[in-house]
Amino acid sequence: MGYRHRDTGPRLALWMLVALGDVILLLVSAGLSAPVAVLGAVALTVAGVAAWRLARRTTLAGRGAVPVPVGSRRRA
Repeated sequence: MGYRHRDTGPRLALWMLVALGDVILLLVSAGLSAPVAVLGAVALTVAGVAAWRLARRTTLAGRGAVPVPVGSRRRA
């Protein structure tokens, strides 16, 4: 009864943002223009997150998980 539902979903941590900024700075210092470096890093991040979510979805579905339609949930 006193249990609170915790949001345990993945979150973008501060260290990930710092690492992404470091990658952008390294690309700019290597001679790549700043907008190209930013777009490249953002594109790789989005692709990585999409691949991770797709892989996670297939492993969850592979365990025999049965999807529950949203409208059929009982309310307490």
